[in-house]
Amino acid sequence: MSSRDARFDGQFITGVHSTGIYCRPSCPAMTPKPGNVSFYLTAAAAHEAGLRACKRCLPDAVPGSPEWNIRDDLAARAMRLIGDGTVEREGVPGLAGRLGYTPRHLTRVLVAEVGAGPLALARAHRAQTARVLLTSTQLPITDVAFAAGFGSIRQFNETIAAVYERTPSALRAGARSPGARAGSGSGSSTAGVGARVDATATARVHERVGERAGTTTGEADAAGSRISLLLPARAPFDGQGLLDFLGVRAVAGVERRTADGYERTLRLPHGWATLQLALAGTAGSPAISCTARLSSLADLAPLVSRVRRLFDLDADAQAIDRALVIDPALAEWVRRTPGIRVPGSLDPDETLFRALLGQQVSVASARTALGRLSAALGDPLPGGAEPADPASEGPGPDGTAPGRPAPVDPARAPALLFPTAARIAEHGREVLRGPAARIDTIVRVAEALASGELRLDVGESRDDLQARLTALPGIGPWTAGYVAMRVLGSPDILLTSDLALRQGAERLGLPARASDLAGHGGRWAPWRSYAGMHLWRAAGSAPRPAGSPGPSEMGAAPLR
Repeated sequence: MSSRDARFDGQFITGVHSTGIYCRPSCPAMTPKPGNVSFYLTAAAAHEAGLRACKRCLPDAVPGSPEWNIRDDLAARAMRLIGDGTVEREGVPGLAGRLGYTPRHLTRVLVAEVGAGPLALARAHRAQTARVLLTSTQLPITDVAFAAGFGSIRQFNETIAAVYERTPSALRAGARSPGARAGSGSGSSTAGVGARVDATATARVHERVGERAGTTTGEADAAGSRISLLLPARAPFDGQGLLDFLGVRAVAGVERRTADGYERTLRLPHGWATLQLALAGTAGSPAISCTARLSSLADLAPLVSRVRRLFDLDADAQAIDRALVIDPALAEWVRRTPGIRVPGSLDPDETLFRALLGQQVSVASARTALGRLSAALGDPLPGGAEPADPASEGPGPDGTAPGRPAPVDPARAPALLFPTAARIAEHGREVLRGPAARIDTIVRVAEALASGELRLDVGESRDDLQARLTALPGIGPWTAGYVAMRVLGSPDILLTSDLALRQGAERLGLPARASDLAGHGGRWAPWRSYAGMHLWRAAGSAPRPAGSPGPSEMGAAPLR
């Protein structure tokens, strides 16, 4: 904190009791006396101590803590769910029920571990979302309140006043006044970087289409509301590698790789969304530019949380690279690709279906199968064409067989939502092609997801998730590990049964046998997922389960 090290922004909070404020570690203000300082893991804990956010450094406009992915205990699982908006949707009892504990016990654990209970943590999360909307959009203040997740205008006014010591209207007016940006005109070079990050960690509405579009009732018109965000990442950041990873797997109709980014559709708790994602910022202050069209602005906070997880924006890249570069076999690759990330998941159910359809086939074949499934069973965005009816008799007007609709042009903008588990359970056998055992597994999984027997979300523990998946016939350790790595962001999974990963290891002079590679990989803990990404990159191909064809048969583009 004394050195104003921006690497730790978001990883802890500095509370200064003599001034009654809390700051990010890199705040350019004068260093306080040690006796006046307390350190907190979360902004909510600082709020509970009676402190307000610094108006200069804006401590909530930074990447989040990587702690909640590294840890897999109750507190970390709860923090992941709170960030996804579970408290706003289901309340504290719903959050506790998802985690398998009573609200009282959950509150006791969170207070002990992170310094605040679930209500206080959710309140801080809502306040941060509201600040972004107030300072960077023209939305009416009433819309901001409900979009941020507040239950009433009174609650909204009281929270903003307590956290920022301003009324909502004053907070908005202050952001538009000259010199309002954090650290402007003064401070060290670190403060200048912080100011640029602050300026990019905001949202602005490009347009509001239709009458009161994007209201929080879920009844916004078909066009929705369009909002742009710039989400900061910790440097270094291999964003290009992630865009390539997503682009190689883009499913026609649902997503596409563009010249400068990646686009897709998405289901959110209150409705649908479309995303346009691209790299932004600088090498020292990287970011992801996200332009979203939302049917309900109540989904803004979950959207931000999921995009951050998809791009692994909160990872402590410098700590990961320092740990992996110690191994001489990895050192060259770590230096060649600093800040490598593990791709996350926007929709856990979709990630599981993609993993199941991608087993034992090429990336191109999996993409074709997923495109056919989406064209037949996916829901169109408002104003789009109706999906094909897989149960219809006879060929369609274009001569295609039932359940085999004409392929969607991959160059067209995404206009389909990936099929729900219920729809796959009902019609999957009429659309899916391939070995009967695989189709049985996919339909069985869809039925379990649709009935609630199987649930995938960021509140699961890695061991429980993998155990439940492998208990289902047809799902092996590779699929369970791959899903846990992407859905939970687990940083310490090494898929040694993966053929491509072992080929990459052999190319780097590492053991190629699964058991030997697992033994060697112990030295990469707790960052084995990131080491695995380097091995896949070294193999020059995308990840594949054990027994898949070799690289020359895969038809997969390299990640870079």
